Amino acid sequence: MAKSKTKSTKQGKPKLIKRIGIIVGKIALWFFLFSVIWVLAYRFINPPITLLMVQRNIERKADGKPAKIEMKWVKFEDISDNMKRAAVSAEDQLFLKHMGFDINAIEKAYVSNAKGKKVKGGSTISQQTAKNVFLWPSRSWVRKAFEAYFTLLIELLWSKERILEVYLNVIEMGDGIYGAEAASQAYYHKSCKNLSRSEAALIAACFPNPLRWTPAKPTGYIRHRQYLIMRNMRRLGPLDF
Repeated sequence: MAKSKTKSTKQGKPKLIKRIGIIVGKIALWFFLFSVIWVLAYRFINPPITLLMVQRNIERKADGKPAKIEMKWVKFEDISDNMKRAAVSAEDQLFLKHMGFDINAIEKAYVSNAKGKKVKGGSTISQQTAKNVFLWPSRSWVRKAFEAYFTLLIELLWSKERILEVYLNVIEMGDGIYGAEAASQAYYHKSCKNLSRSEAALIAACFPNPLRWTPAKPTGYIRHRQYLIMRNMRRLGPLDF
C-alpha cells in the first residue's frame, strides 16, 4: 500500500511540473503579445501619462501639495535642434549609432559598481525612454531586466526620431514639469522651438536630478555641465537621422 502511494506521488510530480510549465508559458506569451502591441501603439499614440508622474503626485499629496503635471506634447520637428543636440550631447552621444545599449558605458558602470562608486552615464536615451514610458521608478535587477526588454522593443519598432521625440516630451525637467515644451515655458517663457544653444544646454545640464537642480538657479556645477554640453554640441554637429 505504501509503495503504491509513493509511486502515484512520483507520477504526479511530472504532471504538476508540466502544468506549471504550461501556465508560465501562457503568461510569458500573453505578456510578449501585450508588450509588443503596447510599444507599437506608442509608436503612433503619444503617451498621456507615466508612472513617474503618478508617483510624483502621490509624493506631492503626502507633502500636502496639490497635484501638478505641466506637460505639453510637441512634434519632433517643433523641438529646437539645439534641444535635441543638447540632450544627445549630455546623455548619449552614441545615440544614433547603437541599438539601445552603450556597451562601454555599461562596462564602466559595472567597474564603478564593483568599487562601490556612484554610477554616472550608464543608461542610454533609449533605456531612459523605455524606463520612463513603460516602467515604474525603482532600482532593482527585475526592473533592469524589463528595461532591457522594452529598450530592445522600441529600438526594433520605433525610429530614432520617435525615441528622441518621446524622450524629450516625457522626461522630468522640474517639480511637476515634464518635457521640453513645459520646461521652456517655465524657465524661459517661450516655446522649445525657439531655445538657444545655451538655454537648451542649461536645461539638459539638469537632467540627472531635476528636483535638485534647476535652470532658474543654476549652481556653479550646473554652469560647468552647461559649458561641457555646449562643447560637446559643437563636436557633435548636426544629427543625421
